[in-house]
Amino acid sequence: MSAILVTGGCGFIGSNFVRRQLADYPDQRVVNLDKLTYAGNPENLADLDDDPRYVFRRGDICNREFVDAALAEHAPDALINFAAESHVDRSILDSTPFVQTNVVGTQTLLDACRAAGIERYVQVSTDEVYGSLGRDGRFTEDTPLAPNSPYSASKAAGDLLVRAYCHTFGFPGIVTRCSNNYGPYQFPEKLLPLFIANALVDRELPVYGTGENVRDWIHVDDHCRGIDAALRNGRAGEVYNFGGDAELTNLELTRALLAVLGKPESLIRFVADRPGHDLRYAIDFSKAERELNWRPQVDFREGLRQTVEWYRAHADWVEKVRSGEYRQYYERQYGSRLATA
Repeated sequence: MSAILVTGGCGFIGSNFVRRQLADYPDQRVVNLDKLTYAGNPENLADLDDDPRYVFRRGDICNREFVDAALAEHAPDALINFAAESHVDRSILDSTPFVQTNVVGTQTLLDACRAAGIERYVQVSTDEVYGSLGRDGRFTEDTPLAPNSPYSASKAAGDLLVRAYCHTFGFPGIVTRCSNNYGPYQFPEKLLPLFIANALVDRELPVYGTGENVRDWIHVDDHCRGIDAALRNGRAGEVYNFGGDAELTNLELTRALLAVLGKPESLIRFVADRPGHDLRYAIDFSKAERELNWRPQVDFREGLRQTVEWYRAHADWVEKVRSGEYRQYYERQYGSRLATA
């Protein structure tokens, strides 16, 4: 591929994917469209500002004219959609932006890509669309969708739109679903970066309920390798699951983190549970292993240690995000050179 277009590339997973693509494919250009909502941080990719292979355009994926113009200008071979409102707690407070970006935005991208004749489209989704597991079993690609939060419902709706476009129009779409990501550049409202930042300054770590909810953790590098494998080798119309094979209760995770940091477990504080909190997620990634030759490579304990070290070494990044200063980067760096759509 000579060029790909990434939406939401200034977010956590998107920025790691952009950086990995440029490192792995030196002859490929990457165009990044991002609205720069609260979790979109252009500083995540500040080191690429002078790389001629990287192009950033600020705009909203719900704006058809903006998307059409970007596709026409850069003529990408593929589009990978990371753009999403993604925090469950925020969706409980107000689901409006989740429906707008995750549903209407996806529909806008699908129509624009059809009109432009895009050869490949990847919808980056989540295992949360499957709902909640009991104590046994794992989600497969054939597990019925049963989302339990406004966030996961909006992601499921986007996935179903992709499926419908593939069935109705022969659209070259693929959906990927993954378990909980961790790694560098994750917005510190999410569990791991929040707990790391708090523990480093001896603040309490708020654990929902009794901490018995189970999540499967995947390092963002492994997830990005999976998305790339689906992009280049996946079959159109298919869904691929990516998991880290690292199931932990939230309490086990918190204790493991405190051990890495050398902090006391007395920092743990149990708080009222989230409404509708899913008990357990776990991913069966055998289809990706079989068809894409993919499996996770980062051992969770080592990945956790590396993640802690990254946040320790980037305390200034965390502070800028927490203070809101990171939002000034775009204007400071680009000024009036780029229009907002």
